[in-house]
Amino acid sequence: MALYNLSSHHTRPFTLLGIPGLEEYQVWISIPFCFIYAVAIVGNIILLYLIAKEHSLHAPMFFFLSMLALTDLMLSTTCVPKTLSIFWFGPQKISFPGCLTQVFFLHYSFALDSAILLAMAFDRYVAICSPLRYTTILTPKAIVKIAVGIYFRGFCVLVPSVFLIHRLPFCRTHDIAHTYCESIGVARLACADISINIWYGFCVPIMMVIIDAVLIAVSYILILRAVFRLPSTDARQKALGTCGSHVCVILMLYIPAFFSILAHRFGRNVPLTFHIMFANLYVIIPPALNPIVYGVKTKQIRDKIILLFLPRRSQ
Repeated sequence: MALYNLSSHHTRPFTLLGIPGLEEYQVWISIPFCFIYAVAIVGNIILLYLIAKEHSLHAPMFFFLSMLALTDLMLSTTCVPKTLSIFWFGPQKISFPGCLTQVFFLHYSFALDSAILLAMAFDRYVAICSPLRYTTILTPKAIVKIAVGIYFRGFCVLVPSVFLIHRLPFCRTHDIAHTYCESIGVARLACADISINIWYGFCVPIMMVIIDAVLIAVSYILILRAVFRLPSTDARQKALGTCGSHVCVILMLYIPAFFSILAHRFGRNVPLTFHIMFANLYVIIPPALNPIVYGVKTKQIRDKIILLFLPRRSQ
């Protein structure tokens, strides 16, 4: 019976290999990746700056939007810099604590995104279905409680996943065929039973995502019912326009997330190269598109962006 040296099996670093089969094209792949990452960073920073500076944007919806922007910065910065270093300089080492940190913040970001979108759906529901009670329901105290609940729920859900990886002995290869550390991918390198890792990593995110998605869907069904009862066509268009940006962001988050989770559990026939490319797009595309979607679809933000970059034209 093999005995593992539990004091030393976490001392060796892992090696992130990049995208298998596309090594010679990684330098070229890095060009759009670098551009999209820059768009994500600049776009979300501008969004945060506008929300912090403009008193007219100090409303619950924009507070939740600033939380989403911070989470998108966390998600992209957790993975993309390491990915770009692999594309430019070849396989990169990452320490075991560094790998666990990346695993935690990668999945924590997704948990936060999902909960923030649920909070934003609730905000739109109250604003459209109970506008006279909006300020009494979404008080500053209530918003702080919602924010604390969002961060606390994600932390409680993700910490066990990190500890489940930390307990594993890694006595075989330390090479990870990926551009960043991902919980199930790291666990599969262990020389021990990882059934609990696979089922916890599959069931808990799926349950969390399904609960959030169902509640969001219920909110928007009630919103649409209220919108189509409005007597004014202009009022209906304004309400639908406000919700349109939220729906776009929700679809950008949940469609890739469901694909990624299901592919890890059941997608044995999905080519590894495709899976890794899709996983990389998932951590960079939504953070880059979210500020663009809100900048284009939300009139208050669009007006402030025009005022920021084209002050003469806006006068």
